[in-house]
Amino acid sequence: MQKNTLTRFLLVVALFLGQFTFASDTEKEAGEHGKDLKTEIKEYISHHLQDAHDFSLFSYTKENGEHKYVGFPLPVILWDNGLKIFSSSKFHHGETLAEAEGNHYKLYHGKIYKTDAEGTIHYDEEHHATNVKPLDFSITKNVVMIIVTGLLMLWLFTSLARSYAKNNGVPTGAGRFFEPIVLYIRDDIARPNIGEKRYRKYMPFLLTIFFFIWFLNMFGLTPLGINVTGNIAITVSLAIMTFLITNLTGTKDYWMHQFDPLGKSLPWYGKIPLYIILVPIELLGLIIKPFSLLIRLYANMQAGHIVLMSLIGLMFIFKSWLGSPLSFGLAFAISLIEVLVALLQAYIFTMLSALYFGFASEEHEHEHEAEVAH
Repeated sequence: MQKNTLTRFLLVVALFLGQFTFASDTEKEAGEHGKDLKTEIKEYISHHLQDAHDFSLFSYTKENGEHKYVGFPLPVILWDNGLKIFSSSKFHHGETLAEAEGNHYKLYHGKIYKTDAEGTIHYDEEHHATNVKPLDFSITKNVVMIIVTGLLMLWLFTSLARSYAKNNGVPTGAGRFFEPIVLYIRDDIARPNIGEKRYRKYMPFLLTIFFFIWFLNMFGLTPLGINVTGNIAITVSLAIMTFLITNLTGTKDYWMHQFDPLGKSLPWYGKIPLYIILVPIELLGLIIKPFSLLIRLYANMQAGHIVLMSLIGLMFIFKSWLGSPLSFGLAFAISLIEVLVALLQAYIFTMLSALYFGFASEEHEHEHEAEVAH
């Protein structure tokens, strides 16, 4: 019992320290670049929340003034009158230009622009870059973590299935931890919300989306500096999948409810004035439901990272015996809450998806009931 408690404590400390490492680098860089510390912290938080073309764990400055980054580069894949592939190390974190087949590219605010040999960026009246942006198919750190999470899930649940087969339906190893979660999703989310008759066909998606979001959220609390579910492009993609499955598997009753929500309760001439308002609202609901899914997941994960890193940054702003320990305590408490939020957001997304699938699967046996009454 004591070993398990110690293990859990060390895990939480490791997750917290993963967020803590950015602040010491920020303080050094602020002094070097002559920027205000508050401004530097804001820029660092903004940089942390964005996707990147490399993994950068931390950085330091050598005695000769050279800025050294610790991490590893990722492949840059561009389409610019042909395929251009090179390592992101050529950018040196945006400090140098990358040259490929006589073309020059610059990493500017997380985007890759085509430039001249001097790296000139042209701007419009609103100070937006107007340089040509080649099609970017690069393997960024978010893409890497999506692939890693996918492979982890494939290995984990393939092993779980094999353990079931070998031990007559009894899981072993890590399967003992994941089996109750799988059963909970089946018995307390899918069955009650979708129905006994149709829940099975939705189970693969519900299980996949739950563990996919949960694992990515947990990876976001590690020193790797990942914010996949805080990227709105990712949450939009997940919501679109729920939207498509809901509407492509919708029954006749489901679609009849969209266009004829009052059914036979009123004659057709009495429903026309009401349907001028009701039908557009019902159709708008088709878009609002997945939109609420993507915004909820995106906003909660993004806000969690911002609050946590802001609290850590306060320690380097206060530099006092009262402010720094207080900020540290608050940041540590938020780290613990973030572990819970990582699981909670996966649960909410899965639960609401199951609810929408339940609406799409509903069938009203009016004719059968009428025959029984006669």
